[in-house]
Amino acid sequence: MAERSEAESKPHTITRRSLTLAALAAGLTACAPESRAVPPVIDSFTSPPPIVSVGPSASPSATPTEASTTAAPAPAPSSASPASSTSERFSASTDPGNPLVVVNKRLPLNPIDFVPQLTTPRVQLATSGESTQVNPTTARAAEAMFAAAAAAGSPMTLLSGYRSYATQASTYNGWVAREGKAIADVASARPGFSEHQTGWAFDIGAPGGTCSVQPCFKDTPAAQWAAAHGHEFGFIVRYPWWFHETTGYYYEPWHLRYIGVEAATAMHVRGVNTLEEFLGLPAAPAY
Repeated sequence: MAERSEAESKPHTITRRSLTLAALAAGLTACAPESRAVPPVIDSFTSPPPIVSVGPSASPSATPTEASTTAAPAPAPSSASPASSTSERFSASTDPGNPLVVVNKRLPLNPIDFVPQLTTPRVQLATSGESTQVNPTTARAAEAMFAAAAAAGSPMTLLSGYRSYATQASTYNGWVAREGKAIADVASARPGFSEHQTGWAFDIGAPGGTCSVQPCFKDTPAAQWAAAHGHEFGFIVRYPWWFHETTGYYYEPWHLRYIGVEAATAMHVRGVNTLEEFLGLPAAPAY
């Protein structure tokens, strides 16, 4: 999620027209401070591809020819979809202290004002205050991942980590007061519905701030390395391209979520795109 430090409590001046123009110009909208990306104008794009199973399927039977007098064997039963096979092994949790807790527009934190144990990881920071923090498990994994990325020539910075319920409430209410609830709900998570409050998530950037929380961030070495190797350290890109109808948020290549090495690797190997699908949960496109 693109919610960040100092600017998090001060929503930018924004209008419906400016959101539309920005969407048309970028193909995706930039994520506003303390916010999710504002959705593009879908009418101006082709519809997103359906979410399909990436599991193996049987090949169609051969078409009979004049030289063929025996019927081709029936296709073998298709194997379980990635979602069904993985959800049997990994279970979604409602415990915010569990790395497989799911927080989305239909699943708030419980308790809603949850406060995790927090620490500041020893990584390059591009923020200050509470947003430098994550929970200890995430911090250790982040330290290992940032070090490996730097060694591979793809250094990254931590833009925004933990955000308290109070901080989120202040920011969300600011959006409502300025732009109305409809815009607020696509520009900022409601308090108690943000992954940043769990301590399991953070936003990354590139040194120098190149394309920070912008669609073009996907083309930076930091983003590409995180997408390719994040699972080795337990991280996933939580809001992938064109899965907003499942996750409730538009593409955010900067927003990483810790779920553990085993689960993240299973998602990567099986080609499962969203945590909802991986854990067998319904889509959460809206509150």
